[in-house]
Amino acid sequence: MHDAIEVISAKRDHGELTDSQIDWVIRAYTDGVVAEEQMAALNMAILLNGMSRREIARWTAAMIATGERLDFSGLSRPTADKHSTGGVGDKITLPLAPLVAACGVAVPQLSGRGLGHTGGTLDKLEAIPGWRAALTNEEMLAQLEEVGAVICAAGSGLAPADRKLYALRDVTGTVESIPLIASSIMSKKIAEGTGALVLDVKVGTGAFMKSLPQAQELARTMVDLGADAGVRTVALLTDMSTPLGRTAGNALEVAESVEVLAGGGPADVVELTLALAREMLAGAGVDDVDPADRLADGSAMDVWRRMVAAQGGDPGAPLSVAAEQHVVTASAGGVLTRLDAMAVGLAAWRLGAGRERKEDPVQAGAGVEWHKRPGDPVAAGDRLLTLHTDTPERFERALAALEDGYDVTPTAPGSAGFAATPLILDRIS
Repeated sequence: MHDAIEVISAKRDHGELTDSQIDWVIRAYTDGVVAEEQMAALNMAILLNGMSRREIARWTAAMIATGERLDFSGLSRPTADKHSTGGVGDKITLPLAPLVAACGVAVPQLSGRGLGHTGGTLDKLEAIPGWRAALTNEEMLAQLEEVGAVICAAGSGLAPADRKLYALRDVTGTVESIPLIASSIMSKKIAEGTGALVLDVKVGTGAFMKSLPQAQELARTMVDLGADAGVRTVALLTDMSTPLGRTAGNALEVAESVEVLAGGGPADVVELTLALAREMLAGAGVDDVDPADRLADGSAMDVWRRMVAAQGGDPGAPLSVAAEQHVVTASAGGVLTRLDAMAVGLAAWRLGAGRERKEDPVQAGAGVEWHKRPGDPVAAGDRLLTLHTDTPERFERALAALEDGYDVTPTAPGSAGFAATPLILDRIS
């Protein structure tokens, strides 16, 4: 039998926790035997002293063991899922899930809500009139068989230890610990029971991982966890120094996603959607379909409409439009050389697209639209950004967030111009 002091002291003194210590502390914390302050101390010791691959794998398995595991083996097609570590304008799940389903692979996409400057997939979809996030396991399985894709909230039965741990990390300054981030994400994804998993690990100012080496360490840790659990896992490291697409918000991003499904949309959103789709199909063993064809022939859009309708939404209903807009124009000409993802994310959040506390409501129509991307020429007076909100008193704080968020650089005759950062920075398998 173990006790909390013994486990905390072992990690505080740079020791490796045994399997039985890890199993005991996760179960005891979930059951309320280990106090919040004791688990906070252990989390801080893990943040400061790290964990071995064996410890992280056991910690993840112990979290999974506190709840149920879903089983998709009865479905008539293979399954694949995607997880993004969160970014600004990152609406990729919306076109990706129906696209992969249109290629013959079922997509059980358990998603979350936004907190802080990164948007939440469920908040975006709730901008569609009637759409609901909460499904029973039976409803989820039926929709996967009939439609091929589902995007919904994770049920309370999946890795309940993670919900408690996540809330505690949020208020104790231990969110950044790579072992704790990796085990949090992977415990839910492994318990979900998908056959293949593709991770989109964001890198840059608008991401939780600011540097490439940091993101590579997180990606490698999660890919190892997937491999250890028998889930085919690959990670793409993608740029989040500039926001994705042309919009950040809820209804704004749904409209942009529908454009992509209709065969249009911003080039970067299409590029990343197709790259992730190809990885998911490869992981599921489907290599005879090009997802670009499924965007072009309308079959991905057909699955989108059926997926939205299956969850009570009206795919043809008009989306919310914010009551008020404010346009930011260029004071001088040149080239837009920088549009900072964090600045845009903060502005969208302050306009009402995000929340400060879990229980806060969000505005469906709020957000930021950008009319230029880095590398685009700009003339004095051109529209750079449009801010959307129902509460115009929010404009001032949103504009403050954007004040140092972009650069328009004068161009000299014969200058070399602008070098774009590639969207996909690395691949780890």
